[in-house]
Amino acid sequence: MLKSKLFVIWLLVIGFIVVLGCQTKTASVVEAKNAAPTPEPTQTKSTNKEPITIAAGGDIMLGSTFPNDTRMPPNDGADSLKAVAPIFQSADIAFANLEGPLVDTGISEKCGNRPNCFAFRVPTRYGKYLKEAGFDVLSLANNHAGDFGDAGRASTRQILDSLGIKHAGSDKGQFATTYLNVKGKKIAFVGFAHNNIVPNVNDLAFARQLVQQAKKNADLVVVSFHGGAEGEANTHVPQRTELFFGEARGNLPAFARTVIDAGADLVLGHGPHVLRGMEIYKDRLIAYSLGNFATYGWFKLGGPTAETMVLEVKIDGDGKFLSGKINPFVLVDKGILTKDDSKSAISTVRRLSQEDFPATAPKIADDGTISR
Repeated sequence: MLKSKLFVIWLLVIGFIVVLGCQTKTASVVEAKNAAPTPEPTQTKSTNKEPITIAAGGDIMLGSTFPNDTRMPPNDGADSLKAVAPIFQSADIAFANLEGPLVDTGISEKCGNRPNCFAFRVPTRYGKYLKEAGFDVLSLANNHAGDFGDAGRASTRQILDSLGIKHAGSDKGQFATTYLNVKGKKIAFVGFAHNNIVPNVNDLAFARQLVQQAKKNADLVVVSFHGGAEGEANTHVPQRTELFFGEARGNLPAFARTVIDAGADLVLGHGPHVLRGMEIYKDRLIAYSLGNFATYGWFKLGGPTAETMVLEVKIDGDGKFLSGKINPFVLVDKGILTKDDSKSAISTVRRLSQEDFPATAPKIADDGTISR
């Protein structure tokens, strides 16, 4: 009888322990679900001090099928970037601004069916030419990336992703910043333009915030901007907000210095469709406009609008400017990218740099070498 009572008591004790254990486990699961997410670990900065070489071009629009295909390049664009490909392929990072979505169909939300409206629709098959030329990252922050709406932006991202080409600046959030790993370093690219879909050059507070966040997550930060008034009458960089067609297109010196103060190590500008000057600020290079680069069939090109270049920049492991080079090219006929033996881009950028930034302009030699 005593053994039976002890057995019952033993069963009750075991049951109590099991119930208590289940409750404790349940409480732990609930507590875990309600806990704050574990923060991302702080980016460990690389100790590698090896220099990084970046090759950069300006605006790329290889050809548009809107409203029809009568202005497409010869050989279906296959030769459009061959003249510059060796420079991009040899750089650690190759960059340019992709002005116009990679998309095959659709009606432009901006232009409808109006034939004389500037809307670009670059065939998706042209994406392979960007890859073959050696591009690693492209800016989508410009006033033509949205010519075919959200569908055009999504198509562009999809094509570039499939080719392994990074992209920055197609919106204010998820796609504002992209990251590359080069020589053991993590390098951020942040894209800005003068519209409200993407990070805006006029919003200095937001620009500062984006760059500071990028700097926390990367060793080096490159900022690209699409801003400034357009055309050969606008080769100079004013110390004020530029207006074009009634639109604010940035106080670009204020913008560039703000993002460098926030942690940017190189600033690359495009948008005016002409070359502009350069300056060095806090040991960082600012190129205010890389000009038209590979734009075919839509613009009357000549003089300042036909001058272009590939800019090579070498920065050290801490982001300081070491050296650079202007590789001069010219757009011939409807936009054929051709090596320029006259080297006019070199003299143009040197003159504009000295005129606009007399105290901070870099030295530019006759062969295009850039130094402090």
